[in-house]
Order: sequence, then C-alpha cells, then structure tokens
Amino acid sequence: MKRFVVILAVAAATAVSAGSAVAAAPSCDPLDTRDCLLPWPSNHFTKKDAHTATGLRVDLSAALMPKNASGVPAFPPDINHSDGFGPGSGMLTYVDGIDLARTGAVPITNIAAYTAKQAPIVVIDAKTGKRQMIWVELDSNPDSEANGNGLVMIHPARNLPEGRRYIVALRNLKDSAGATIPAGAAFASLRDGKPAAGLAGRAKEYASIFASLKKAKVDRKSLYLAWDFTVASESNLTERSLSMRNESFAALGDKTMADGKVQGRSPQFSIDSVTNYTAEENANTARRVEGTLTVPCYLNKPNCAPGGTFIYKKQKGKRTAWLPSQQGTMAAKFYCSIPRSALTDPARPVVYGHGLLGNPRESFGESNQLISQSFNILFCATREIGMADEDVVNAVGLLRNMARFASFPDRLQQGMLNGLLLGRAMINPNGFVANAAFKNDAGRPLINTSKLFYNGNSQGGVQGAAITALAPDFKRAVFGVPGINYSLLLPRSVDFDEFEIFFKPAYPNRVTRMLILNVIQNLWDRGEGNGYALHATDDPLPNTPRHQVLLEAVVGDHQVAQIAAQNLARTVNAVGRRPGSDPGRSYDATPFYGIRSKGKPSDSRYVLFDSGPIRPGLSREIGTNVPPVGNVPPRLGQDPHGLFDLERGRQASAFFNGSFLDVCPAGRACRLDGWAY
Repeated sequence: MKRFVVILAVAAATAVSAGSAVAAAPSCDPLDTRDCLLPWPSNHFTKKDAHTATGLRVDLSAALMPKNASGVPAFPPDINHSDGFGPGSGMLTYVDGIDLARTGAVPITNIAAYTAKQAPIVVIDAKTGKRQMIWVELDSNPDSEANGNGLVMIHPARNLPEGRRYIVALRNLKDSAGATIPAGAAFASLRDGKPAAGLAGRAKEYASIFASLKKAKVDRKSLYLAWDFTVASESNLTERSLSMRNESFAALGDKTMADGKVQGRSPQFSIDSVTNYTAEENANTARRVEGTLTVPCYLNKPNCAPGGTFIYKKQKGKRTAWLPSQQGTMAAKFYCSIPRSALTDPARPVVYGHGLLGNPRESFGESNQLISQSFNILFCATREIGMADEDVVNAVGLLRNMARFASFPDRLQQGMLNGLLLGRAMINPNGFVANAAFKNDAGRPLINTSKLFYNGNSQGGVQGAAITALAPDFKRAVFGVPGINYSLLLPRSVDFDEFEIFFKPAYPNRVTRMLILNVIQNLWDRGEGNGYALHATDDPLPNTPRHQVLLEAVVGDHQVAQIAAQNLARTVNAVGRRPGSDPGRSYDATPFYGIRSKGKPSDSRYVLFDSGPIRPGLSREIGTNVPPVGNVPPRLGQDPHGLFDLERGRQASAFFNGSFLDVCPAGRACRLDGWAY
C-alpha cells in the first residue's frame, strides 16, 4: 500500500447492492451479550439451504447489524449470498477482564503453541478434530475507548480449508489475578445440560459441538464458551470472478484456459499516445505507450463506474449460484513502459499491480524503469479498479455507511478481469505485438509473447493471490510487500489513519468497528487474495493452470503487516528462505513456524528482507523496529515498505525464468540495500 492522504468532499450515498436479503435469524446470539453479532462468525447466523455447496446460507438482517451515527444498519444484503464465512477471517468474542498471558493463549510470538495439549483457546475441524493453526490477541484499543479492552481475536495462521465446519473453544480463561473467569449464564446452561429458557433449540445443535470437542479431548466442564461456524465453499467464494473470466475469454474464442494455449482473438484496444525517448532523455525507457482496452462490464453503472454493483443472472437448476450478468462494456486505460533493451531483444511481458488507491502510472516510476531495463521486462498496467485512485470517494462513503460495501468487492472483481484481459492482449499474436506502437523502427516486435508474468507490489501484492488464482496466461508471479485479509491488515497499517477519520465518527465504538471489519471481510474475500490464496498455487481453480509465486516481504513494514505476509506464505505453501532474520530482529520464538523449509528450485518462495534497526542516516533516521505484537501499526523509524533494492528485482527476474535465485549470503538473513552485512 502507498500512503494516500484523503482530502475531499464525500459524494452522496448510492443505492445498496442488487439482490434482496433472505429471512433473518430470529435474534441476536445470547452467548455473548457484548454485541448482537458476537461471537463471530457463527452458524447461529445461517440457515439451511440444500441448494448451496455447504448446505447453509448466511442469514443476517438489518435488525441484527450495528448502526452508524445516522441510524443506518451496516447491512450489505449481498452478504446473505454467502454459503459460509471467510477462510481467513478473525474469530471474535468479548471476554471482560481476560488476561491472555495468564490464560496461556497462543500468542503471535509463538504460534507453535497452538499444538499444546492444554491450549486454552483452540479451533478444530468439527469432523476430524484436527487442530487448526491459530494465534490469539486482544484488540489493542489504541484510543482507550470505554468498555473496549476485552475483545478476543483468534486468527488463522493459515487460511482454513473451504466448505468445512469448525468449532472454536475457549477454556480455563484467567483474569490478571489468575482467577478463572466463569462462563456466561447462557452458555453455562448449555454446557451443564440445563438449557435456559429459549435455548432448547440451541441445546440440540450443541450436542454435536460437545461430542466433537470430547473426541478432541477438550473437557466440557472447563469450557468458558464454544461455538461453530462453516467456511464458505470454494465455488461460492470464486464463482463470480470465474464466471466473468470464462464468459469474457470464451467471447474471444478461448474456452480451455488450463492448457496454457492462447486461442482466439485479442481483446479490442486502441492506442491513445506513444512517447519515444532518446538515450540521453531516458537511459532506461525507450517508449511509453498509453491506450484503452474495451472489456466486458459487469457492474450496473455506465462504464463500470465506482459505486456500481453486480446484477445477478436468474438462477438455473437446483444449485444456487450467484453469477454476474454483463451490462455492456467499459473502457479500461492501460499504460506500458518499454525498456531500451527491448529495441534489440524482445522483452518479457509483465502485468503490473499498483499500490493502495493508486494508479497504473506507478509502472513508470524510476525504480520500475531501472528494473525493466536491467532485466528486460516490459511492464503494462491498468487500474485495479475498486481500490484505485478514482475509487477514493466511494471508499470514504463506505466507511460512513457500510450497508453499501458490496460495491467495493464487486468492482475489485471487475478490476481483476481487466488485468487478465490486459495480459491476454499483451501475448495474443493479434494483440499489442501486432501494433506499430510495440514494434521497433525495423518493424520487429518489442514483446516476447512466449510467456506472460505478473508483478504486484503493496496492494498489487494483496490482490496478487486473487488474480494469480484466476490467471490462465501467467503461471509465475511475484508479490512485493504482500499480505492477505484486509480485516487483519487495516488496523496494523499507517495507511488506515486517514480513513479512521471517517470510520470512527460513523461508528464511534471500537468493538463495533473491529466487528464490522470482520463481517464485511466475507464480501471482501471475493475481491482480494484472502478468498483465493488456497488456490493460487498447487490447488488450482477449475479450468485454470497451477501457479508458482514469489513473496518478497520486509521486516517491520509500516503499511502491510509482516504477519499477513507470513499467513499468505503458509496458505500458498511457499518455501521460506532461511534464516529469516538476524538475532534480535524477530519476535517469533520459532521463526517462520509452519512455513516449508525445503522444496524444488521451481517452487513458490517466501523471502523476508530487513532494512535494519533504527539508526542515524545521512540526513534522517533509517531502519525500523520489528513490528508491534498488537494490532497497531509500526510507526518508528523509516518505513521499509517502499525501499528499493535492485537485488530483489534480480531475484524476481530469475523466478520468472523458472527457478529461485538466492541473492543473499548463505547462512545469513536477507538485508535491504543500505544495511551492510
């Protein structure tokens, strides 16, 4: 993410996403009285639906949702089109007076402790009893808001497999004096086999929960709270984007996308401008090309404008599927930077993913120009619409009224389609390479169309797992300073400071805001890497090839949390480059826990670079601390997020060629340029 200071007047709210809500759950969940939706996520807020892949459907209503300062419930109706909850979302409940250290809960600093026999907070697969890798924290409540110090947040350290039911169990919880915290009255009545009035139906549901916990050797009498939830199915998370991709590529004449063959026509495009540079004017870039792609539009606003949402097709057959209907076309601007090296040796084409609420001109930046020339790479980029510069007004409006949130992930999915079609135009023989703008003076092509690649940085890295999981044309991708799961990322990012200016007045309670972020993650999963990461590498989506990815993260990133990059590395089954850190430069008891240590040279990789501790520089302080253990951003020292290092480019170039190149000294942790070994 790049910092983006918001100075604007917010546009009037637009209509809520198309589609009506299903019948609502009858009541708040009495098991956690701190908020109607706690504990979250929970199968209490679902109903049976034989036509979905999980047999369930999320079943919320406006009456159950938190309200903003204007009294509008934060209820995006499209959430009820989910057949479960997010694979990486936090599990939340409020425990007044809890002391996690005295309790012995699995901390972010020692994820390996999740396997401890008597771990007080566990998440298990309801069918197999297998423990899931987690870590637990209390919301840091940085503004010290009243009644806000007990929100327990349980995070998967690797995304949970889709379509399965999980049980969260909390037992033997302690306060700061070491005293056991008693269970709430409602849950205690279920636990003790004496359900309170109104809980008889829940008692039947809990028979299965208690039976699963017994098999997992969790003592029923020790329980403070337990509940179950189901993770949404693979199809429900990805079917919208897959349908859009399949329709769009089929219209070009390509229906078999797993075979790696480019068939059919190129997407339609026009060239808007060509700027040539002499070597004296620009030593790295020979030409810039700007143009416009014509792509299918699936949003209900002309030209897929911000704030638009999907209009779904009528259901066919018995299985429920929410598939967007095309609403015409849109003009998607693209920008290509042609290195000087391509004039004599056609360059490798790379789709570039830009930073937070940014624009594709980022691909013209000096660092990218140097990488482009040094390694003969031709970057082309289009806006990651949904979270591009032109989406700022909509983003701020959503923070004031989360009922409209569906417009965010819907447009993000349109943006991913645009990126895929840009890639197809880059390598189709009748695409860019057939146009004079992409030929040298002798008429020879400037693009090597044999292979396509992806390189996304910051937001482009967060989106990277999603667009890669969908990609038919590139099989190797590099994500710079990446992560997944915006509900985890935002509280840990300095970038969110400017947006809290709007979010906090609309939803003044800290617990409410944290809960809302985790609720809307259900929708966000459809348009960011969190919903696709399980299928970004070894387990491809239908009609899609396998991929390999290189993750290049930095210690103490102020904008994209280091822990989110580690979660991504585990989820995509990447091999971690070791050692991961120098002494004193990690809070992990077991660095890179749960990340593979061995693999083939061609396998996915995770590499952590370090700018070093805070120290005096020539004109300013440089280096940064290891990240805070709480859910607050790093703020001290120099933000390493955007620091340039040509060796990372060399590593990326080699990965595109098919294998991992270790650019760091053997037996040493990787350092960024500026911190000498």
